[in-house]
Amino acid sequence: MIVMKFGGTSVANSEAISRTVSIIRGRLGQKPVVVVSALSKVTDLLYRISDQAAMRNTAETEKLLGQLRSRHIGLAHDLMSETPSFCHEACVKVNEICDKLDSFVGAVCALGELSDRSKAVIISTGEYLSSNIICCTMNARGISTGFMDARSMIITDREYLKGEPDTDSICVKVPVAVSSAYAGNDAVITQGFVSATLDGEPTVLGRGGSDYSASLIGMAIDAEVIEIWTDVDGVRTADPRTVENTKCIEKISFEEAAEMAHFGAKVLHPLTIEPAVKKNIPIYVLNSMNPEGKGTVILQSSFIEDGVKSVSFKENILVINIFSTKMINTSGFLKKVFEIFSINKVSVDLISTSEANISVTVDSSQNIDKVVEQLSEFADVYVDRDKSQVSVIGKNIINLKGLLRQTFAPLAECKIYMISQGASYVNLSFVIDRSELKDAVRQIHKYLFENESRN
Repeated sequence: MIVMKFGGTSVANSEAISRTVSIIRGRLGQKPVVVVSALSKVTDLLYRISDQAAMRNTAETEKLLGQLRSRHIGLAHDLMSETPSFCHEACVKVNEICDKLDSFVGAVCALGELSDRSKAVIISTGEYLSSNIICCTMNARGISTGFMDARSMIITDREYLKGEPDTDSICVKVPVAVSSAYAGNDAVITQGFVSATLDGEPTVLGRGGSDYSASLIGMAIDAEVIEIWTDVDGVRTADPRTVENTKCIEKISFEEAAEMAHFGAKVLHPLTIEPAVKKNIPIYVLNSMNPEGKGTVILQSSFIEDGVKSVSFKENILVINIFSTKMINTSGFLKKVFEIFSINKVSVDLISTSEANISVTVDSSQNIDKVVEQLSEFADVYVDRDKSQVSVIGKNIINLKGLLRQTFAPLAECKIYMISQGASYVNLSFVIDRSELKDAVRQIHKYLFENESRN
């Protein structure tokens, strides 16, 4: 049994969905469990709907809801015009989902109050729309497909907008749900991103969480492989939207992939790797627009050669500098500092310490006001904004002679605020001004991957 996850660009329109159905057809012998995202840009639209509802902007929400409905109804007709009964079934499902959403959003507009729970209900609608349409399309094209509601099996805590999975419950519920849905069918389909508490309260796994859903399902059913279908030919040596002449990486380790995802690579969700690692399940990153391509396979470290694999980056970060003479020769100071980050649910990426100073980096999307306020009670705190983080990632990079010279040679004119070598020897990261980022990444990539005479 395998898990196949298709992202938004792989289900963006009728052409993309037809291609996806064809790919699934080629895997029927492996009993696929299909996980789908919302159509491309639909989740963004749902976030806009929730924001407008919170502002009680009824006219705008009605307009956006109309766009949502018409896009999905039109898609159903494009895909199933030659099979009227299945087209009708898909349109009925779309209208049922959209009617419920219209009523729910109307209630939010009336109250002018949007709780995290209500937002989770709104932003998860896209996956239910896409999965119902794709399920009907597969059935219309001769692939008997069972439908599963992710909220019956992907269980989390009560963090409605970024649920923490309860893996014990998931490992109990997923095999039962899959077995039931597979009865008499060729394939089964469910939603990525979507989850619920044990008592059925709606939650989601956070933006990009469909990869995570696929990995959790793969772990629960002991899948042979997990396939992540996207719009690029596997994992590349850098983000091709920023850097020219990137190369596809044939294979990388779980550890390298986790570091790349965490430190900015867009092709995988940062949490995807962990569930697969628990069961040693290979993950393939493949291109639905080029299904014959080899893509990238993510494997145990023992199968991977040493060496630099990629240059990743986070474009917009904050550097928090904490200075206090009280930390000199004092035990417990670091614990006190990081408890404040933990209590306020602010995650830290890089850490650098000296005798009286701690510097950390955090993503700029996080609210650090409370952290700064509480740290300032016993230390001087300074925040550097408009900074970027660059990470050179590979296996055992500490053993690579000349890596520091090769990495920093193109940065002679850049001001470097912080350097961090990961304890796992998988990444070397540093912080520069955001205005220098794109040129720096391009130059480092050129020096590491394109300049054969660099040594």
